[in-house]
Amino acid sequence: MTKPARHNEDAPNLPVLYSFRRCPYAMRSRMAILYAGVTVELRDILLKDKPAEMVEVSPKATVPVLLLPGGTVLEESLDIMRWAFSENDPAHRLPEEGPVRQDIFDLIAENDGPFKRALDHYKYHVRFPEKSREAYRMEGEEFLKKLEDRLVNSPYLTGAEMSFADMAIFPFIRQFANSDRAWFDAAPYPLLHGWLDKFLSSDDFANVMKKRPLWQEGTKGTPFPEEAADGR
Repeated sequence: MTKPARHNEDAPNLPVLYSFRRCPYAMRSRMAILYAGVTVELRDILLKDKPAEMVEVSPKATVPVLLLPGGTVLEESLDIMRWAFSENDPAHRLPEEGPVRQDIFDLIAENDGPFKRALDHYKYHVRFPEKSREAYRMEGEEFLKKLEDRLVNSPYLTGAEMSFADMAIFPFIRQFANSDRAWFDAAPYPLLHGWLDKFLSSDDFANVMKKRPLWQEGTKGTPFPEEAADGR
């Protein structure tokens, strides 16, 4: 959701990103900002101790939240990603129009909808006793199979180069894998394993996941990214 601009006297010098390091939605926002090569003031927070300043900016109090210099607030990770690539997209990660763009957002919709629901039930299965953990995993596997099939034809989900879709989806595949790493590593998805490992072993992912000091109210955050993406 995009909220209208606040008064200019309240606006920051750099865009301010409120983020939680391990949140997959925040993770994909940071990846897009890194690959777009735009600089923000990163404010890492704890979800159990949300700063009042963030809640004032975004009363729904979830991360990520981006406060732009003009005062506009972006409260959804995909909006933040789109903003980053509207600022700078030298590698054409997000086409402006056409069937590839539509394919990107159709795939993300499946990730953010049915797959995310299956992931949550699989990861937190004790909260959802209606089915077994294995049943929830099988529901999630339908999406894994679809991604594996795509990777037969290209090294990334929508073509020869990493796109908006890859960086939007990989944090959730990582989370699914980490729910039972031994099972995932043995599962018959070799192309998906390789695709995920390209992200997890990259310097760019290390940059995005670097532990930074938690932001303290009344102080400046950390400029992010500190160094440019290597673009692998």
